[in-house]
Amino acid sequence: MRFLLPLLAACGFAAGVAGCNPAATTETNAPIAAAALLTPGPWRGELAVQGQQIPFLFEVKTEGIKPILYLINKGLNGEERLRCDEISAAGDSVTIRLHVFEAALVLRAVGTGKLAGVWVKYDSKTPYRVPLTATAGVAPEPGRASAAATGFGGTWHTTFVDETGASYPAVGIFKDTGQGGVVGTFLTTTGDYRYLAGDVRNGQLRLSTFDGSHAFLFTAKNGPPEPIDITKEYLPNTLFGEFYAGKAGHEPWTANPDPKAALPDADTLTYLKKGETRLNFKFPNIFAGASISPTDPKYRGKVLVLQILGSWCPNCLDESNFLAPWYEKNKQRGVEIIGLGYERSANYVAASARLRNLKTRLGIGYDLAVAGVSHKDSVARSLPQLAKFLAFPTTIFIDKKGAVRGIHTGFSGPGTGAHYADEKAHFERTVARLLAE
Repeated sequence: MRFLLPLLAACGFAAGVAGCNPAATTETNAPIAAAALLTPGPWRGELAVQGQQIPFLFEVKTEGIKPILYLINKGLNGEERLRCDEISAAGDSVTIRLHVFEAALVLRAVGTGKLAGVWVKYDSKTPYRVPLTATAGVAPEPGRASAAATGFGGTWHTTFVDETGASYPAVGIFKDTGQGGVVGTFLTTTGDYRYLAGDVRNGQLRLSTFDGSHAFLFTAKNGPPEPIDITKEYLPNTLFGEFYAGKAGHEPWTANPDPKAALPDADTLTYLKKGETRLNFKFPNIFAGASISPTDPKYRGKVLVLQILGSWCPNCLDESNFLAPWYEKNKQRGVEIIGLGYERSANYVAASARLRNLKTRLGIGYDLAVAGVSHKDSVARSLPQLAKFLAFPTTIFIDKKGAVRGIHTGFSGPGTGAHYADEKAHFERTVARLLAE
């Protein structure tokens, strides 16, 4: 996904709410204390960011005496449920670690069936918090309205303007779900904005998502913003929107209906420097005492797929959820995968721990290595044969002789509808072609 906007703020909780150190919340009676706060059943939360409310849904279930929370996101391909089972309590607060991400909800009761607290991101340079509230027993899709059709369904040629004033293209895909509900996503050259759901009220579209790592809200109206700038020419049927990301990220966007809207070919955006045909690297694997290189005996004579990823990256999570079962079904065909992890921390111990957690949670059977930190420049330094690097994830295909035969930027995940099926088919075709050689 695109490296989006500054999202940093100081960490420091209000009185009665736990601090930024997750280890400080552990108690021997934590399951009982947490269960007392987290009533089983559906919940609706709201994050307060930039004067906006970002709604999200979750469900609490009980396993034995232990509560388990599932973050729920709805989109074009149904819904995802992110299991959050690292839950601890201290005093009057409960801390819920959010799936594989270095983030948590820190909550306390403020009434019957009501919680308040913060969403904390621990892996930012300066950890930051976002206030939130949650109410039990509320399970409709976020903000469902009453109209049968919204007028926002279809495919839209979209342009975002980032914080530097530079524009970048996207494709908006929206679907009416009835009763004013809308689901969809945005495709960009660096990845999709995953599951988005919302509604239309008073002519305004509102789509949002919260996956534990990102909190996004997209708003738009059909027609020019007010007051109208008489120096500009406005095309008919144009959406004028705002994109809010986390605590401080903001980008305006516009869109026009275009059933043929498309992005540049994802196989042409990242490439090798002139004269280069191979990647040469040796990175430590996630288990101390060994290294990983494409020239290792394990990979010789096989088709090799390199996945450039980070445990902090939701798009990488989508790709890993595809690759993990695919690898188990296909490794006997003579294909291997190496995941090259670029983590928030430059410390090997911390970075390898995050990748081991990812491996365990997703059931990843292929090898993972600690390759660098989560910045495009880090990838460029560690893989100097690449002429440019744009996005996490990026997938590199290497043939049986060790030559790079394809580089695919981004990954269209399960929140993108038919594009997800196309993404998986493209991967299958590419590997099959190399295996047949």
